[in-house]
Amino acid sequence: MSLNAPETVATLIRSVRTVNVRRWLPGVAVLRRYDRHLLTRDLAAGVVLAALMAPVGIGYAEAAGLPLICGLYATIVPMVAYALLGPSRILVLGPDSALAALVGATVIPLAAGDAGRAALLAALLALMSGVLCVLAGIARFGFITDLLSKPIRYGYMNGIALTLMLGQLPKILGFSVKGDSFLSLAAGLTRGVRDRMVNPTACLVGLACLGIMFGAKRWSPRFPGVLAALIAATLAVTLLPLAQVAVVGALPQGLPAFRIPVSSPAEWISLCAGALAIALVSIAEMSVLSRIYALRGGYYVDDNQELVALGFANLACGLFQGFPVSCSASRTPVAESAGARTQMTGVVGALLIALLLLFTPGLMRQLPTAALGAVVIFACSSMVEVSAVRRLYGVRRGEFYLSLVCFLGVVFLGVIQGIFIAVGMALLAFIWRAWRPYCAVLGRIDGMKGYHDITRHPEARQIPGLVLFRWDAPLFFANAEIFREQALRAVSCAPTPTRWIVVAAEPVTDIDITAADVLAELDDELERSGIELCFAQMKGPVKDHLKRYGLFTQLGTKNFFPTIGQAVDRYVDTFHVDWIDWEDVDLPVA
Repeated sequence: MSLNAPETVATLIRSVRTVNVRRWLPGVAVLRRYDRHLLTRDLAAGVVLAALMAPVGIGYAEAAGLPLICGLYATIVPMVAYALLGPSRILVLGPDSALAALVGATVIPLAAGDAGRAALLAALLALMSGVLCVLAGIARFGFITDLLSKPIRYGYMNGIALTLMLGQLPKILGFSVKGDSFLSLAAGLTRGVRDRMVNPTACLVGLACLGIMFGAKRWSPRFPGVLAALIAATLAVTLLPLAQVAVVGALPQGLPAFRIPVSSPAEWISLCAGALAIALVSIAEMSVLSRIYALRGGYYVDDNQELVALGFANLACGLFQGFPVSCSASRTPVAESAGARTQMTGVVGALLIALLLLFTPGLMRQLPTAALGAVVIFACSSMVEVSAVRRLYGVRRGEFYLSLVCFLGVVFLGVIQGIFIAVGMALLAFIWRAWRPYCAVLGRIDGMKGYHDITRHPEARQIPGLVLFRWDAPLFFANAEIFREQALRAVSCAPTPTRWIVVAAEPVTDIDITAADVLAELDDELERSGIELCFAQMKGPVKDHLKRYGLFTQLGTKNFFPTIGQAVDRYVDTFHVDWIDWEDVDLPVA
C-alpha cells in the first residue's frame, strides 16, 4: 500500500535525520543501534581503561607543568565528546606524551610559575588547537592517511610498540626513567640496571601481571585478564607487606566546571605557534592510528570526521579546564586487548573516573605502577607485526626496506618524527614510481590473443614498420622527458624502419602542460623523420586535456584510436602490410 503525502514527508524527514546523524554524530548512530550483547565487554574494557587513564592523565599533567587535576579533566571530557562525534569504535583520546611536552614548552614560560595561570593558558591552547583541527576536517585534510601504505604502517606501529614497551620496563623493574625517546629511555634503563636500582618486589608484581594477561589471552580469550591482573596487584599490595612497591596514590577530588578562558591579545599571539604545532602533531597521530585500528577491526572510518571529532574534543577540554589531547597509541591497544567493541567503552571509562573523583578518590591508592607498566607492555605486544614484515621481505624486498626505515625513524628519531618520515617516504615512493614507470614495446604471439610485452615474451613478433609502445603512468613534468627518450629508443631499436609509433595510452591517466609540450616536440621530431605519432585507448578526460591545450588537433584527430586492434588494422590497410595470418581482434593489452 502506498504512503499518503504526510507519511511520505515524515519518512523523508526521518531518512534525512538518520543520514545527518550518521555523518555528523557517528558515535550517537552506533549507540542508537547498540548491541546489548557487547555491553559486558565494553563495561570490562571501560573499567580497565579507567584504571589506566586516571594515573596516566595525572602524570602527563605533571609533565606539562600543570595542576594534577587538569590531567583528569583532560581525560574525562574528550572521551565523552569523542563518543558522540568520533567514527572509530575503540580509539581512545586523552593526554599524550608528545603533546604534554609541547604544552609545557608553550605555557610554562608565559605562566611565570603561576599554576592557575598555566592551567588557563593550557585551556586556551586546547581551544585554539581544537579550532584548527575542526577546520582541517572541514577542509578534508584527512587525505593524509591515504599516503601511508601497509608496509609503512607496519614500520610505524612496530616502532611505536618497541618504544612504548621500553618506556614501561623501568616501571616493572621498580624505578623511573626520564625521557621520551628510544635512545634516552634505553640509556636510562641501562643506568638503572647498572646502578642496581631494580626492585625485586615490583619486578615480581609486574611479571605476575604479565603472566596473568598472556595466560588469559592464550587459554581463555574471553576472560578479562587485564582487569584481573590489576585487581590482583592492588589486593597484593593492600594485603601483603609490600611497602617498597611504588603505587599510584590518592586521586585529586572534584569535577570540571564550564569556564571560558580569557587572555590578552599578546598571549593569544604567543600561543599561536604552539597551537599550530599541537594541531599538526594531533592530526598526524589521529589520522594514522584511526586508519590502522579501522583496518584491524574491519570497518570504515571517515578520516575527515575523525579530525572534526578531535577538534571538538579539544574544544570541550578547553571549556572544561583541560589541556590539548590527542588519540593515545598506548591506551587504545589497552582498550582493544581488554575487549572494547564500541564507543561505549570510552563513556564507561569517563563515567568511572568522574565517579572516582566524586566519591572514592582513594580507591586506586594502592594500585602498583608496575602493574600499569605490565598492562601497557601487554597491549603493545598486540601491535607488533612480525609475520607481515617477514612476508614483505620474501615477496617485495623494496617495501620491506621502506617499512624498516620507517621503523628505525620512529625508534631513533621519535614517534612524531616517524610519522612525518612515513608520509615523506610514501610520497617519495609514489614520485619514484611515477618518475620512472615501467614501459614496454608490444607484439603478437602465435596462438595467443592480444598484444604482449616483448621483453617478457621474446617469441613475440612486431609488425614491420609499426611500434606499439605502452607507458604505465600519468605523463607529467617529472617524467615527460623520460617518456620521450623511451619512445625514441623504441623506434631506434625496432627490427624494421618505423612508419608509425602507436602509444598504448590506457594507463596514462593525466597529461599536464609540460608533458603536452614535450609531446608536441616529439611529434615534430618524429614527423621530420617520416614517422607518425598515434595513440590508442586514451581515456576521455585525458583527451579533454589535450583539446584544451590545443594539442589534440595538432596531433591529428585521425591519429587517436579506441583500441590497439583498430590502430593495427588502420596501419595494415594504409601500408598493405602482408603480415597477419590470423584475425586481429580488439583485446586487452597483456
